[in-house]
Amino acid sequence: MPTPFLPSVLVALVLLLAIVVGSRGLRDFDSALVPYAAATVLLAFGVTYRYTSWVGRPAARRLFVQGWRTALSWHNLRAAPASLPRLALTYLGFQKFLGARSHARWIAHQLIFWGCLLAVVITFPLTWGWFTFTAASPQGPGYQMRLWGYRLLSFRQDSFLGWSMFHGLDLAAVLVIGGVGYFLWRRTRDRQAVTGQRFGYDFVPLIALLTVSVTGLLLTFSELALHGGGYQFLAILHMVSVVLTLIYLPFGKFFHIVQRPAAVGMQLFKETARRKHQAQACRRCGEAVDTGPAVANLRATMRELALDFDSWAEYCPRCRRVLRGGAYLDQVKRGFK
Repeated sequence: MPTPFLPSVLVALVLLLAIVVGSRGLRDFDSALVPYAAATVLLAFGVTYRYTSWVGRPAARRLFVQGWRTALSWHNLRAAPASLPRLALTYLGFQKFLGARSHARWIAHQLIFWGCLLAVVITFPLTWGWFTFTAASPQGPGYQMRLWGYRLLSFRQDSFLGWSMFHGLDLAAVLVIGGVGYFLWRRTRDRQAVTGQRFGYDFVPLIALLTVSVTGLLLTFSELALHGGGYQFLAILHMVSVVLTLIYLPFGKFFHIVQRPAAVGMQLFKETARRKHQAQACRRCGEAVDTGPAVANLRATMRELALDFDSWAEYCPRCRRVLRGGAYLDQVKRGFK
């Protein structure tokens, strides 16, 4: 397996080049945002390193290859052109599979997802110097929004569009706080969640999101209600929380955000297989297990991992439990008589 270090460095260098070019040779780059920009470069390096390592594992590699092969298949596109957009929208965007477990968890997850997405769409281009806001004229309250130096639109600060532009991050923070609040409540009250939770894996991501959101809102509160009182301290606290969260993202629970798109491809692979092939029957009871390609893919992965019981993939879950119980009875239990 190739080392993930080189592609990680390459991605980080490409992002640095994009920052320089997109900010017109750093003319539109705000030096006060250097820590944020540096954190995004480290984020790109960490995500690429972790993702390359993950894809290099046999199970993940097969999932990745099968997903892309199915998504880029011209035959599949002609047979079902709406399958990939539908799965991307329902599985990746609205995460409907979470709604089957709990409507409250689904709503909270949606609040966090769309809040974080809104914050990223606003913050990253501003941090890189791609988006700039300049006064339309010395006299009026109007502003111009530019992308890579090209004017996109003009708006007045006292208009709804202007208010939305300057308070988009506040809206994102409110959404995230709502979702994080529910999950923190659940992890302190729900017995099922409390039993298997770990502080570093389950609580730290929530605390990080909460800290970033609260400090961001406090900046607005300081500006509007305190006439800038404590703004400098809050700005530093907010910057530290954002930078640490971005650096932590590739190495904790947040990494599932990067993994999720690959799962969309695997869902498309399964759906395509179900449309083309009949379900493979269990070798013991005859109940449907999965499609033939899915079972063959699982068996190949198990053999690559040197798991010598890959034939068990052709049995349904109930029959696997029965066979496992019978093997325990024959080889272990009766040995004590």
